[in-house]
Amino acid sequence: MMGEHRALEDVSNQAVPPPVSETLATPAEPRPPNRPQHNGPNLTPRAIAKAEIFAAGDHVVYPTHGVGKVERIAVEEIAGHKLELIHITFEENRMTLRVPVAKARTAGLRKLASRKQFDEALAILRGKARIKRTMWSRRAQEYEAKINSGDPLAIAEVVRDLHRNAGQPDQSFSERQIYESAMDRLAAELGALDKTDKQTAIARLTDFLKTV
Repeated sequence: MMGEHRALEDVSNQAVPPPVSETLATPAEPRPPNRPQHNGPNLTPRAIAKAEIFAAGDHVVYPTHGVGKVERIAVEEIAGHKLELIHITFEENRMTLRVPVAKARTAGLRKLASRKQFDEALAILRGKARIKRTMWSRRAQEYEAKINSGDPLAIAEVVRDLHRNAGQPDQSFSERQIYESAMDRLAAELGALDKTDKQTAIARLTDFLKTV
């Protein structure tokens, strides 16, 4: 079994960088060659979260990792700098992310969506799929950007658009992967909101989509 990974999310660009072993590196996605700058996909940027006060035990959403739980908040010294850090655990991949309190908002860290916001996400699932007539590689980048935005409404759009072909023979492997990733993110937040497990939430969303 793999050991627990611990990572410091450095979002300030001013603090001295932590040791390499403390930093979570996310590889950049390759870009297709010779893509015209004006004709690229309309990527959803990471949203700046509203100012919130976090406490140990809170379920939170970090844009690129999904739902986690605040383990503790403590002042630590990193490379000679004292920082107040939020320790967030992600049980599924046994990882702990440390986010500076002062940078939590710009990093997009937020508490769970409200019931009203999630009802809006469910309403989006009921809508008609909006498939752009562009190359799949560009649409895939847009979908992945929406998933990594951490916005449940944007993630719901991905589930809605790709659900039509879910499980069909003509669905590509990458389509299935992105669909499952979006469903996983949406279900994780719904499960935390309902105080149930993710598999139960996935079943609920799947049943809901059957009624659309």
